[in-house]
Amino acid sequence: QVQLVESGGGLVQPGGSLRLACAASGITIDYYAIGWFRQAPGKERVGLACISRHDGSTYYADSVKGRFTISRDNVKGTVYLQMNSLKLEDTAVYYCRALPFWGQGTQVTVSS
Repeated sequence: QVQLVESGGGLVQPGGSLRLACAASGITIDYYAIGWFRQAPGKERVGLACISRHDGSTYYADSVKGRFTISRDNVKGTVYLQMNSLKLEDTAVYYCRALPFWGQGTQVTVSS
């Protein structure tokens, strides 16, 4: 059974940092491009960052470029999203994806 489990979410003040983790089981993440997405209340789910399976190249949405960093540890079967300089508008449920599989999400709340 394939599972993607996100963790690391929580409540943080503006300007703070969090590191999310996406732990995979039932698949070998080496063979997958992995993406991070988020969905704010009343809004569509949007892609934030992606890391390729071939050479580890990365892609970032403009909204997070320079603040968020995606990385992967294939030995641990885990992909990370380091989030710095968090803003109020970063509040959302964050999901990881290894097509066609999705995690259940982790809540990130940025509030003073």
